[in-house]
Amino acid sequence: MPTVTRVFAARLAGLAVFDPNGDHVGRVRDVVVRLRSGGASPQVTGLLAELPMRRQIFLPIGRVTSVEGGSVALSSGVINLRRFQPRPTELLVIGQMLDRRVTTPSGAEARVVDIAMESDRPGLWYLGRVAVQESGGGRGRQKYHRQLRQYEWSELPGLIEPGAVQGTESLLALLEDMRPADLAHTVQELPAERRHALAAALDDERLADLLEELPERQQVEILARLDQERAADVLEEMDADDAADLLAELPPIQRQYLLDLMTPEESAPVRALMDYRQGTAGAIMTSEPVVLTPDMTVADALARIRAPYLSPAIASQVFVTRAPIDTPTGRYLGTAHFQRLLREPPGELLGKVLETDIDPLEPAEPLDEITRRLATYNLVAMAVTDGEGRLVGAVTVDDLLDHLLPADWRLT
Repeated sequence: MPTVTRVFAARLAGLAVFDPNGDHVGRVRDVVVRLRSGGASPQVTGLLAELPMRRQIFLPIGRVTSVEGGSVALSSGVINLRRFQPRPTELLVIGQMLDRRVTTPSGAEARVVDIAMESDRPGLWYLGRVAVQESGGGRGRQKYHRQLRQYEWSELPGLIEPGAVQGTESLLALLEDMRPADLAHTVQELPAERRHALAAALDDERLADLLEELPERQQVEILARLDQERAADVLEEMDADDAADLLAELPPIQRQYLLDLMTPEESAPVRALMDYRQGTAGAIMTSEPVVLTPDMTVADALARIRAPYLSPAIASQVFVTRAPIDTPTGRYLGTAHFQRLLREPPGELLGKVLETDIDPLEPAEPLDEITRRLATYNLVAMAVTDGEGRLVGAVTVDDLLDHLLPADWRLT
């Protein structure tokens, strides 16, 4: 009897892919299978891999020489860089088959948590064992005890029926540790219904992070599928500039309704940003940079920029103003970059370590001028002040790039 090699799909997710020379190609995101007639288990045609530049490509299963040691090895370094597009007869195991509801041979309701790809000869793989979680019997708390069982593919008819009910538990677990940008790229590749179901299952903060990284069209589609109360809650979790950009894509009536549902303290900076003309510093700035007063110390500043929720661009400097420090602030005094902070005694006052020789941006400054100023002074962020010299926000290089790149850059 030939030896059967068995690899469960969920365990492949995230594994590094290497060419014969040991060079890193990308990471596995899914397993691609082709449906067959007569109830036969689908044939594995290849792997969906994500390149370092985030393009998702197809790797034929015949090119895979081994799956061991926490990585996938290829027989050739020559790969097709064309962006993956599934054919009508193809399915993604992780994206489209996990979490489907099935009935086991004993009649129990269960959820698919993993599916194995199996091979008994080189280069030929099929789907085999299916791992499911079914509800246990008994009463009270025992009733909800879940048991993990494995069945052969043939024992679970209807698994790939188009109308099969599909949850999101297993997919959420696989995507839990992804960076928001990587999560967004993976979500873009899911079928629309699967994408919306996953978005609905995320908590508000995680969904806000996801929306900030998606193209505007998909942002609007996902927001439209949420009930209005939850949509407002998610907008509150987003950075004010990202929320303003998203709301600007909505019809005026819906935009105003969502703004009214948001709490006043969360909607106020969003409303302010929406008053600026598109393509200017005021329209792309964040209204929530790190702002401190001159009588605070270097130690205070370092403690503030250590906050894990701050992006690297925001945490690269603190902006110093007279009180109050909520934007629009008191008079803008200058900037203290983190490298300067690291060189100064912790007890030194911020007022003594400021850089004041670079003029701040004006809200009406156009994108090309902002780009020129950032490049001239080798900065990752610049202050934006109004006509009275008050700090109203800061433009960061990541937000600038979002507006300079083509509209569909996230899809390439």
